[in-house]
Amino acid sequence: MPADRPRGLGRAAVALAALLVVTGCDVASGSGSSDDPGSTTAPSGSPSESPPPFASYVALGDSFTAAPLVPDTDLAEGCFRSSANYPALVAAELGLELRDVSCSGADTGDVTGPQVVAGGRGEVPPQLRAVRPSTDLVTVGIGGNDQDVFASLVGGCARTSGGELSCREALEERYGDPRAVLEETGRRVADVVRRIRDKAPGATVVVVGYPRLTSTEEGCDLLPLTDSDRAMVAELEVELDDALREAAEVAGAEFLDMRERSEGHEICSDDPWVNGIETDQTRALAFHPFAEGQAAVAEALVEKLEELG
Repeated sequence: MPADRPRGLGRAAVALAALLVVTGCDVASGSGSSDDPGSTTAPSGSPSESPPPFASYVALGDSFTAAPLVPDTDLAEGCFRSSANYPALVAAELGLELRDVSCSGADTGDVTGPQVVAGGRGEVPPQLRAVRPSTDLVTVGIGGNDQDVFASLVGGCARTSGGELSCREALEERYGDPRAVLEETGRRVADVVRRIRDKAPGATVVVVGYPRLTSTEEGCDLLPLTDSDRAMVAELEVELDDALREAAEVAGAEFLDMRERSEGHEICSDDPWVNGIETDQTRALAFHPFAEGQAAVAEALVEKLEELG
């Protein structure tokens, strides 16, 4: 892969910080303290008529949870967290107290250790710190940033597809066997779930899967991949989804399958839930969720929680 390739989610905070400086994008000011970058606020929406038996909700995750540039974006000390991401929507729908510490650029290591943000100019505490013994619901959407998997699969391949190396060759040159990397990601996510359970033994934990980005049948300028590269990326998306599902199963968590639910909403579809290669400052960072995608995750998660209740 070229040395100057973007690092996708792993560089999301840096890219967004630059955007905000250059464009003066209108975002809300950060609200968390340096000790806890999340928030503990009463939701503004009306609770559903028969809410499930949850009260205290903690959301952990990367930028597919934080949803940078989905209006309105809170700087959140460098995490660039949307006030309309799926945790906020779920909390409002079900009347839950929310502590959202999702952070753009996070990987599994940032759940248990501090995360460097804003291009190295800041640091936020481990996300796990937000989980307390009284927490009864935790969602975790993480794993795509581990070893720059997401950046290589989508950002890197989209920008180099059709070059001297195929996307598959480039991935094999970087990782050896990409599937082994995804299996390791699954093991790390399972460890995250176990650590959550250690802190909140009575909590319901839901691992939130990623939505579809690619379709084997349909390509477009928003996701410029050759046919063979697109098929390979779609194949490895399935592998990542399977790794997360297995991680949830072995660690005793629930799994929210967004891959099946997002069929027909890939980047090149007529109704995409994830942005393509160009950042839209009014809607989403490149290769990141639109508001429609966050609403879809929220709807699926509410349904899941009502089933569990």
